[in-house]
This record gives sequence, C-alpha cells and structure tokens, in this order.
Amino acid sequence: MTAARVEFFFDLSSPWTCLAFHNLPAVLERTGASALYRPILVGGVFNAVNPAVYAAREQTDNRRLQHSWKVLKDWARLADVPMNFPSRWHPAKSIAAMRFCCAIEADQAALVRFARGAFASYFDRQENLDDPVVLAAVADAEGLDGAALAAAAGSDAVKARLRANTDELIARGGYGSPTIFVDRDDMYFGNDQLPLVEAALKHKTQRTLA
Repeated sequence: MTAARVEFFFDLSSPWTCLAFHNLPAVLERTGASALYRPILVGGVFNAVNPAVYAAREQTDNRRLQHSWKVLKDWARLADVPMNFPSRWHPAKSIAAMRFCCAIEADQAALVRFARGAFASYFDRQENLDDPVVLAAVADAEGLDGAALAAAAGSDAVKARLRANTDELIARGGYGSPTIFVDRDDMYFGNDQLPLVEAALKHKTQRTLA
C-alpha cells in the first residue's frame, strides 16, 4: 500500500501558516501520510493572483480583518502555539527567509527544524524575519551552519528555486500560504481546512484498502 502524501507550500511570514505547520504533524500521524514541505514567496503569489490582500490591509476599519486577529489568537491558544503578533515587523519581507528555506529544501528534516525555529523567532520572540543575521542565528540554534546557509541562500540556484516553487503553486491554482495538496491535485488552503485535509487522507486510505 502506498501512503498518501501532502505537499505543504508555505511562507514563514504567515501566522496562519505557522499554526498549520504546528498542527499538520498530528494529522500525518493519525492518517499515516507523509509531507513534502515546499517554500514559496507569498508576496509573489499575491502580486500574481491575489492583489486584494494589499487593499484589505489598508482598510483600517475592515471588521473582518480586525476580527481575524481575535480568531488567530483563539486558534493559537487551541494549538498551544505562542502568537505574539502582529509585531513592528509586520508585514514582513520574507524573501531572505524563504531563500534560506530553499537552500535546504532537499533536506526535509533540516527544513522542518529551520522553519520551526524561524516561526518561533518571528511569532514568539518578535524578531526580524528579513534579517540574515537573525536567520543565521536561528539556523545555528537548530544545529545547522547559519553562515553556510546564508551564503547558499544568496546563490542564483536558490533564487531560481524559490521562483520556480512560487510559479508552480500559482500554476496549480494556489493563492496564498499555506496551500496544501493531497496527492498533487486536491487543494486546500489555511489552517482551518486541516480537518478537510485529514478527511481526504482518510478517504484515500480507505479507497486504497478496499
């Protein structure tokens, strides 16, 4: 039997992505599925297919947006994830952070460790996600070589990888972070759709066993 797999397209600057990142492992454990983590630049996605995000941020009286901060804190409390957000760095420029991620994308275990540390740096300690010094320190704390990772993140190959991942997500219908695919073509969006992801994974397992 082939285990189901999810692809988790993500940008470290998204608080909802932080929550989904922490909640996904339990879904994988319950379903026996595996995950492939795919770094993207969410700003590139917004520019291409979802520019309304920027307009919504400018609306200081946007009730839906204001209420979303309350709901975000509710989800964070439910998931037991620190969420000191928004900070003075919001909205963050995440291009440096996502290049760090792309530099270690091939080593998924290292990518998960770095992402976990970076989420804590930005959403718990309120550090600057766009500062390579901060990012290198996060990498060092996770047992990675921060200086080497910073150097690799500036390479043309890594920059091209980030663009390719972002373009792939857009081509496959994505419009933000996190976007989650179950076996390539079944797309879900956001932390609150993880129950649907779990249901899809269980359904696939049942069909495989039938």
